[in-house]
Amino acid sequence: MKDGTLGRSATHALLADGTTVCVRPVRPADHERIRALYDAMSPENLRLRFFTAAPGSAGTAADRACGAPRPGHLALLAETGGQLVGLAEYDAPDAPDADTAEVSLAVADHLHHRGVGTLLVEHLVSAARAAGITTFTAEALSENHEVLRLFAGLGLRTARHFDGPEVRCTIALDQSDTYLTAVEERARTADVVSLDPLLRPRTVAVIGAGRRPGSAGRAILHQLRSGGRAGRLFAVHPAVRSILGVPCHPSVAALPATPDLAVLAVPAAEVPAAAEECGKAGVRALVVVTGGLDAGQGRDLLDTCRSHGMRLVGPDCLGLANTDPGQRLYATLAARPPSAGTAGVAVQSGGVGIALLDGLSRLGIGVSSFASLGDKYDVSGNDMLQWWESDGRTDLALLHLESFGNPRAFSRTARRVTRRMPVLTVDAGRTEAGRRAAASDSAAAATRTMTRAALFTQAGVTATRSCGELLEAAALLHSQPLPAGPRVAIVTNAGGAGVLTADACAESGLQLPEPTPDLAAGLLAALPADAVAGNPVDTGAAVTEDQLTTCVDRLVRHRAVDAVVVALVPTALAAATGDDPVRALTRSGRRPKPVVAVRLEQALPVELLPAADGATVPSYAEPQAAARALAHAARRAAWLARPVGTVPDLDGVETGRARTVADAFLTRHPDGGLLHPRECAELLGCYGIPQAPWAWAETEDDAVLAAERLRGFDGRVVMKGYWPGLVHKSAAHAVHLDLRGDSQVRAAFRDLETRFAGLLEGVLVQPLADRGTELFAGVVRDEVFGPLLLFGLGGTATDVLADHAARLAPLTDHDVHDLITSPRCAPLLLGADGARPVDLPALEQLLLRLSRMAADLPQLAEADLNPVLATPGGVTVLDARVRLVPRAPRDPYLRRLRSGGPP
Repeated sequence: MKDGTLGRSATHALLADGTTVCVRPVRPADHERIRALYDAMSPENLRLRFFTAAPGSAGTAADRACGAPRPGHLALLAETGGQLVGLAEYDAPDAPDADTAEVSLAVADHLHHRGVGTLLVEHLVSAARAAGITTFTAEALSENHEVLRLFAGLGLRTARHFDGPEVRCTIALDQSDTYLTAVEERARTADVVSLDPLLRPRTVAVIGAGRRPGSAGRAILHQLRSGGRAGRLFAVHPAVRSILGVPCHPSVAALPATPDLAVLAVPAAEVPAAAEECGKAGVRALVVVTGGLDAGQGRDLLDTCRSHGMRLVGPDCLGLANTDPGQRLYATLAARPPSAGTAGVAVQSGGVGIALLDGLSRLGIGVSSFASLGDKYDVSGNDMLQWWESDGRTDLALLHLESFGNPRAFSRTARRVTRRMPVLTVDAGRTEAGRRAAASDSAAAATRTMTRAALFTQAGVTATRSCGELLEAAALLHSQPLPAGPRVAIVTNAGGAGVLTADACAESGLQLPEPTPDLAAGLLAALPADAVAGNPVDTGAAVTEDQLTTCVDRLVRHRAVDAVVVALVPTALAAATGDDPVRALTRSGRRPKPVVAVRLEQALPVELLPAADGATVPSYAEPQAAARALAHAARRAAWLARPVGTVPDLDGVETGRARTVADAFLTRHPDGGLLHPRECAELLGCYGIPQAPWAWAETEDDAVLAAERLRGFDGRVVMKGYWPGLVHKSAAHAVHLDLRGDSQVRAAFRDLETRFAGLLEGVLVQPLADRGTELFAGVVRDEVFGPLLLFGLGGTATDVLADHAARLAPLTDHDVHDLITSPRCAPLLLGADGARPVDLPALEQLLLRLSRMAADLPQLAEADLNPVLATPGGVTVLDARVRLVPRAPRDPYLRRLRSGGPP
């Protein structure tokens, strides 16, 4: 059993009321503080904790918690404001195979019902899992309703056994989706409350608002003052009494009221001291617009925020805004305040933020709240998503994130939020030069672009390539219903415009079905005599407003059409009659299917045209923009239509044995490395991954004997050389195929032995495999994103063709289906040109088991299964490489705030 304290350090997290607490392992020096915690408890709470009110219980408990470190024991405490407010510990029997531990808990009387106990138990659960403990037990008095409710509400499977006045709880520590959802909900509640002083402050102070007109602090003070702020506003300046009519005071401590929010616009060297002054005064949130902090200044700033429980936006940011009329807050360096609306915006780049604020205001969508995250020391896109989910105003979320602190937590949050509102992002950082220099096919294939695309696809996030494309998609998603599918009908009054639009739609992956006979007849009956009822529908230049309205309405009502694109150009015929074809789109109000316009003469890239009943219609200057926006909407509709994916249960998985294999290898190789073929086969066997039979041979005679045992089918075998560090056997010409008889086996062994003298450790002998489709499946662990599963065409062509798809582990049933069907080689697997499909259930199982291995073993750096032979009769791994590195497990779902200095 592992020591639960190994690798654990102090971390900070939020209680249910938004208070920041520090959670850390108990130290011997904490003995008197733990005694004091118990001494301050009421007699009744002491009785409920120890089953007796005897005075010696507290001392015994403190002795146990502060005793010498021992396997199977971990004690964690929670402290806030320098006070110890909670203690939790687990204790397991001192036995190598012990997997059950007893858990106990104590919380200061004045902090009951604030989530201290639940938070501590969550941290114990995470540590216990990493130490190999699978079950907690707890003894409680049956009248201790609070602790029983705590255990029952964790989200873990809990059983109770009553024995007189006592009850024994047994808690299974499975990391199920039920548990993760419960943790998420607790995290969301705490997070939103903690952001309230930041986005709904009653009192704001600006520190560093100078008398010089060009200063950042003065500019933000002006925005706050001129923006109609409802609450109190102060400035801090040592030498003046007012700035821009706002009262000034020499220090934060001298303010007549404690600010909820302080905006810091002081030189970088002064930021830590200013933050400390705010913390001591009781300020609850900071916005630091100052940039250029060095590592020490950044670390001091974050430490100060954590120790005083302040949430932080920045540093090096543009500020933030809230357009809620009752909470109006414009604390930004943007030239103009955004108009009020329903889009939430969070960006790391100030320039992108200004562009999005201006674009959303121009479109009439407006902004609900805005946060320029800057260097993102604390408040992140994840925080803002949870705020928008709860604020009752936001129905569209726009993100620009250059980095991710916890992508897997972001993914779970985004999956939940995007079912309530569209979440759009600019996919920044796509042009990382080349592929990562790495020793394996998996690492070479796993570009950062592919990793981010997997994250966004699995989370249901709409990823765009530019700010312009983001606004194009936002305009459609804000104004139109989602299409039921990808089938688009194009209507145009100019043939050339229709052709351009058709090309754009096809290139964006949309479908252009020909009208059914009944639909074509109806259209021709309503349109001018020279109209053509194809797709595009060419109405001719003489079409009237009424005729075009009828045409669009008929297309919208037809069952074979999911969306309509109307490409219009101004014509002299329409002008002569006073008709405006655009009014055909706007006079009917909101239609039940999306309708978008393309107007090639339009000056702006995208506009929202006012329509009847307060509706709007998106209009694009370029057909490509309209097609991209519709394609994004169709993909979102398809994602929403699918049930939520689940991670399937797998039989025959031996996680404990796999961890033993990994630990044993890293004990012998502390720096990590590639597993020996025997160890590799054993590890894959722990997960039931099917492998071709093989034998190891270190001499010529051993190779002959191995070949005799393994010859099947027509008696042919394969020989592969092995030495540590060998990655690409074929590229090194270390493979002999189609060996028949003892003489060829001997000759092949001698050849390898001669050419690789001093390197060769032995050979692998395998039966020659049947014909089939050679595939590639692999894992590469990204230091930020975690394990990424890759799949595609394999064999020696895997690097050349680069036909791969990727998804982040753990894979759900939907993810594995998408992984198989996304590569260009998918038709080969599904049965192209009348061929039989490969064994798809077996292929799904292989990928799910590889995903489980990646999720179970944080030490797994890379795994290559190449080739994987897929046939109608099954799936078999013909060659495999696994690289392990020393890495402690890190729970991505554990509730904690960023700590330890700037990201």
